[in-house]
Amino acid sequence: MKKISYISLMSNKVKKYGGINLAQGIPGFSPPVELLEILSDISKENIHQYAPGNGNGRLIKLIMDKYKGFNEDNIMIVNGATEAVSLIFTYLSGVMEKGKKVLGFDPVYESYSRLPEIFGREFRVFPTSETGRVDLNELELFVKKENIGVIFLNSPGNPLGTIWTEEEMRELKSIAERIGVYVIADSVYSEIYFSDPPFQPVFDSEYFFYVNSFSKLLSITGWRIGYFICSADHMSKIRLIHDYTGLCAPSILQEAVAQYLEKYDFGKEYVADLRKKIKRSFLLLHDIILDCGFTFPHIDGGYFIWAKLPEKLDDGLKFSMDLYESKKVATVPGIHFSDNGQKWVRFNIARPEDEIIEAGKRIKEFIAEN
Repeated sequence: MKKISYISLMSNKVKKYGGINLAQGIPGFSPPVELLEILSDISKENIHQYAPGNGNGRLIKLIMDKYKGFNEDNIMIVNGATEAVSLIFTYLSGVMEKGKKVLGFDPVYESYSRLPEIFGREFRVFPTSETGRVDLNELELFVKKENIGVIFLNSPGNPLGTIWTEEEMRELKSIAERIGVYVIADSVYSEIYFSDPPFQPVFDSEYFFYVNSFSKLLSITGWRIGYFICSADHMSKIRLIHDYTGLCAPSILQEAVAQYLEKYDFGKEYVADLRKKIKRSFLLLHDIILDCGFTFPHIDGGYFIWAKLPEKLDDGLKFSMDLYESKKVATVPGIHFSDNGQKWVRFNIARPEDEIIEAGKRIKEFIAEN
């Protein structure tokens, strides 16, 4: 197992020594003022003990209203999307046959590749095209050949901001049901898109697990309030595992989120404004680093720019380390996400405009000096 998370390493440098954090996916924006007021108001109420294991009833009802066709037996509130993914995988690893492998799409978010290693499962990477697309015919053949049991998918992606189309998602569902392979669809960036809203793969299928979170939606990554949706049969068994692992998400934070979503149309106005801010930051940094000689595939949404270094540079790890030491701008080297990522880096764009401009200025200076 790889011993280090470069995301944590680079982000912790900023936390300890200062600088601009374009490494970790931390939003540089405040949560909704109304949400914080609600939290303050309810903090004196008797709401500080364990929440129900499956989640706050009010919050579950709101999720049911958002995703029609599901009920409380299909939904669980957990400690962020990371716990949702790990909890689902813990369950699936226990029910899958020995020898079943796990697949992610190159470049791969760290949790998807690390979890299988923890559970002694072999991990396989499936390539994406230069435009970020996946050949689904080749994928089906690969899944059969490699004896894949679980596929990790995120849309918009991290680090590659590709959005899967509805047609692609439905074809993946057909493949999953034909072969009997499980899909964990991580949609935490689904509201951070630059053009058209992504299709939400909330399927009534025993082979699909849908994961989402309020962390990025409301800029509350430290609150750790996520959720997932799956078949009632799977959920009943996963809840037994959850009783001995996460137990429940924070009661007062669940209630605050529920009240806010109920009063403010699921945060529609706040999220629309947040989307505009992140798109603006994306366009600013995109143009700056393009002018520096970076290249990148098409990006549809999410928090990140996945960029290839200018031709005169060929080591993403060295670039990230030297950039921070020289200019105090933290990024993540591409090798953290891909064995083919030596010449790539990931930039977090969910930062305020002035911070992006300053980071861009420092990156430009660094490139000129090197």
